[in-house]
Amino acid sequence: MGMFIAESVSDEILRKSRNTRLIALDLDGTTLTRERLSRRTKDTLETAISNGIDVVIATGRVFSALPERIHKIKGMKRIITSNGAHITDAKTGTFIYSNYADEHAIMRVHDVLSKEKYPVEVFTEGRAYIDRAVYDDLAKNGSTYMSPKYVLRTRTPVDGIYDFLEEHRHKIENINIHFEFFDEKDAMFETLSQLPGITVTSSFSHNLEIGGATTSKATALREICLESGVAMENVMAFGDRPNDSSMISEAGVGIAMANATEDVKAAADCITLSNNEEGVAYAIRKLIFGKL
Repeated sequence: MGMFIAESVSDEILRKSRNTRLIALDLDGTTLTRERLSRRTKDTLETAISNGIDVVIATGRVFSALPERIHKIKGMKRIITSNGAHITDAKTGTFIYSNYADEHAIMRVHDVLSKEKYPVEVFTEGRAYIDRAVYDDLAKNGSTYMSPKYVLRTRTPVDGIYDFLEEHRHKIENINIHFEFFDEKDAMFETLSQLPGITVTSSFSHNLEIGGATTSKATALREICLESGVAMENVMAFGDRPNDSSMISEAGVGIAMANATEDVKAAADCITLSNNEEGVAYAIRKLIFGKL
């Protein structure tokens, strides 16, 4: 587990941080403070950009679910969405890279999930879809383990989510499954992990997320680095959940939030303040700019 940067920082971490050319940022639980981008964090990111450092959002969210304020970060060029299924031009909204799951793998997932009762969301073409019955139930009754406001605002209801999944199997970015009970989530993780051609990860305590065999934030980040001529050694990456672990492990400086899961902290070089304490801004100011 990395050191807590509010207490001490090694000379090696400082040296690597001062050579940062790209900052990769998860959103929920990392960059966002109570689901919002704070003024201090936005100003810090724009200062980094003005100093020649590329800032890349790397989120599990689908493109259409990005907060409006993210699009107002001046100078940001690219956004990684759906855990690495897409790299999108931040200015035009056009996909410049895609890494879909194999359609046969998707149908194997379809066959497993369609026998179950769990709420499922399907990400395709930059949007997220959910079964109309689940959508209507959330609107009427709420939920103890899903976020009704967020789902109702960012998901499009369809009649028959599994028919929709089959119809769009060629271009599936992500499948998001919600669980009320952790033992059911753990059991489904074991089942899905046995299927070939997919990756299974998580960005919240009550969900699992399914992508393609090579789909990850780290894979998409490597693609950006290759195009930009930036070595992964010169990347600083922030995250808090298992879907962030790969890019945190591969970055020159991997930083976990204080609110991160233990496995993410174990993969990180150091730990910053929590997202609600603006830990991203704190770490960038301290490690890259040498001032708070």
